[in-house]
Amino acid sequence: MPFDLKTLSTVLAEFENERGVSKEKMYDAIEQALATAYKKEYGKRDQVVRVRFDMNTGTAEFEQVKIAVDETNVRFKEEGEEDDYEEPTIAADGTEEEKLPLFNTEKHILLEDARKMKRGVVVGDEIAFPLEARDDFGRIAAQTAKQVIIQKIREAEKEHLSKEFGAREGEIVSGTVQRIERGNIFIDLGRATGLLAYDEQIPGERYRAGERIRAYLFRVEESPRGVFLRLSRSHPNFLVRLFESESPEVAQGAVEIKAIAREPGSRSKIAVAAKDSHIDPVGALVGQRGVRVSTVMGQLGGEKIDVIEWSENPAHFIEDALSPAKTISVEITDEEAHQAVVTVTDDQQSLAIGRGGQNVRLAAKLTGWRIDIRSTGTNADGSEAAAPEAPVATPAETAEASEAKSEAVSDAIDQAVSHNEEAAASGETVEAPVSEAETETPEEKA
Repeated sequence: MPFDLKTLSTVLAEFENERGVSKEKMYDAIEQALATAYKKEYGKRDQVVRVRFDMNTGTAEFEQVKIAVDETNVRFKEEGEEDDYEEPTIAADGTEEEKLPLFNTEKHILLEDARKMKRGVVVGDEIAFPLEARDDFGRIAAQTAKQVIIQKIREAEKEHLSKEFGAREGEIVSGTVQRIERGNIFIDLGRATGLLAYDEQIPGERYRAGERIRAYLFRVEESPRGVFLRLSRSHPNFLVRLFESESPEVAQGAVEIKAIAREPGSRSKIAVAAKDSHIDPVGALVGQRGVRVSTVMGQLGGEKIDVIEWSENPAHFIEDALSPAKTISVEITDEEAHQAVVTVTDDQQSLAIGRGGQNVRLAAKLTGWRIDIRSTGTNADGSEAAAPEAPVATPAETAEASEAKSEAVSDAIDQAVSHNEEAAASGETVEAPVSEAETETPEEKA
């Protein structure tokens, strides 16, 4: 009995528009489902059944496929040997040797017999034998065909999502907060769900279900259970992409962002350089009356941003990186070890160090140099007063800190998959209860 092509085309068009599964892959899934159902209902053990579905007439042709073989790639059953028994062969070194597959009349045909049916056949060629067409499949066979189609659709969806979002890796994506579990936020991006882990969030920010959110897509992960999109709002490149959307000079490459030092939610320092001497790199990011940098700050929850001009001269670069503090001198003490001593006046020392050492810490991360702050102040007896060294985050320490991520992300992914599968099976939208992480104060999260 032929298929109703009009109804079938409508259903396949909906799958292509809503899930991104092409009609060709859906037809392939139908062919495999019919072949599986036919073998389940009418086929024999080890039989290879193939279906050719005609998209013009809606009819299906069934055929059995056999492979042309000879004594070089199969072995024949010895007298007294059972079909299912495979006695291992032990080599001289004590390891098991792999045996050739046993000749099976349901899927193999001897080369000389194959050449009687078709000229020019070589070992490995397929020979097709037509089978009787059937359209009355039992309940078990129909259920098996259904499972095959569902599996093929999932595989096609996974491949499509991987290709679609793989091309967008490294870009900003926008979505809606779906639910929050253990501080991890699941974001609905349309055909896929993104994960904004607790460690990738900006400290102090709070989110609610249904709220629109923008984040940086830094990794697309494939697993047997689906495709997962790892998002971040604390990633340094999130700041780069935001400035690209606000500054045409950055987007076009006329101004290059050389380095970024960021403490999400608190403060960031950006070093920029212009490829054209007629362009002001700092002004390109700040904008007229600070409108560009203010827009970016607003999307980061008020995070303060210092924009400085990059310099090849380490002393000048370090001096600018410590802004807004004013320095007296910058002395390079060890160029190989990247160590420098910066001298400031008494009233500028606390500003150069920053609250909790933040300013000098960000400057050290931005420049890649270890910076010691010293004051010109003197004691009452005229001797020089020893200024305390500022706490410095070296590049190595920064890398170790960035790698110390929570292992709870993988658990959250597994829970998300189970949640989505249950919701999909029931056809309902399930929202998880708000986690304890939502009730934390900004001080507790920081």
